[in-house]
Amino acid sequence: MTLITSVRGRIIYNSRGQSTIEVDISTKTHTGRAAAPSGASVGRYEAAAFPKGGARKSLDILEDNASKFIGIDSTDQKAIYEALKTIDSTDNYSVIGGSTAYAVSMASAQVAALTQDIPLYKSIHSKEHYKLPIPLGNILGGGAHAGHGAPDIQEILVFTLASRSIRDVIQTNIDVHKQLGVLLAERDITFTRGRSDEGGWAPNMNNEQALEISARACESLGYTLGKEVALGVDFASSTQYNQEQDRYIYDRAGFENSTGEQIEFVSDIIKRYKIKYVEDAVHEEAFKDMSILTSRFPDVLIVGDDLTVTNYTILQKAISDKSCNAAILKVNQAGSLYEAMQFADMATQNNIKLITSHRSGESNDSQIAHVGISTDSTLLKTGILGGERVAKLNELLRISGNDLIRGLGEL
Repeated sequence: MTLITSVRGRIIYNSRGQSTIEVDISTKTHTGRAAAPSGASVGRYEAAAFPKGGARKSLDILEDNASKFIGIDSTDQKAIYEALKTIDSTDNYSVIGGSTAYAVSMASAQVAALTQDIPLYKSIHSKEHYKLPIPLGNILGGGAHAGHGAPDIQEILVFTLASRSIRDVIQTNIDVHKQLGVLLAERDITFTRGRSDEGGWAPNMNNEQALEISARACESLGYTLGKEVALGVDFASSTQYNQEQDRYIYDRAGFENSTGEQIEFVSDIIKRYKIKYVEDAVHEEAFKDMSILTSRFPDVLIVGDDLTVTNYTILQKAISDKSCNAAILKVNQAGSLYEAMQFADMATQNNIKLITSHRSGESNDSQIAHVGISTDSTLLKTGILGGERVAKLNELLRISGNDLIRGLGEL
């Protein structure tokens, strides 16, 4: 009953209005569906979203090769991966596109779950009990996710440190976001309440001002930073790094950092704002520099995203160099779900905490909530507002009543 009987694709649009690919995979009794997301801050070594020719070219290739998936057991992600590789043997899916690999493998997992009448997270990884990841909310956006005038720092985030109900955790993130909006409007009467790609406010201010007002939003609600809630920062430093000059260029703020200055810049922010989550603090090939921060701040999640790009081989180097104690899991960075799960397994075996993440260009799909649960992810990075972000949060609420779920994950 779980054998694939048909594969169909179509071009749809993501949350930024960009073309992407959606795939339906059917068995005799059910159909699974998945749409590929896309990022704005993209690591050099992650899977190529599409080949030359874009989503249309990917769809044409899929339609020409759909028969290669017919008869495969939808529960067998390795077989799905191997079929993809008969079409595209490149390391980065430059022929068919990582977006197609994502959509095919995720739709296959979805139909396998539906056909077996089990939750998707159990279809992805079967075990006795599961925990919900803690939502990580984007309250203020800058960098590649917002327009000129917003901070160079790409994201300021918030999450709870105390394990409570999933509803309380989500509500806390939303409350902080709302309070930040109030404070921004009080500070600047011209503030238009504009938001970044992932729902965070996009104000006209520098990095320091953004951090200060974000901290004040938490404290004005009665929270103690570093105790009940914590701030996180995604520096997305590869977007600032100039390889020829070997310097981090903060155009909007008007300063530059050498490698040593960048490490001290990040360290100072961690200390002053009691930051507990730091993503891509240095550029994507600075493994040794990341290891300095990991060693210096053992109680902070020092997270690789562009650094590790959900790539099994690159993660091995990061582990060897002790470059991070946490890593972002974005299935479409790897391409297929099978490869992403290999990455997750290696991270878990080496005490690297996982943060399952959305992309800035998202669909209304909620599958990554299930990926976060199945991989024992500590956090689920979903943005904060917007239908494509809330879809993931609402799915956590639906799942929370399942008997297999045993509370929230722990930092």
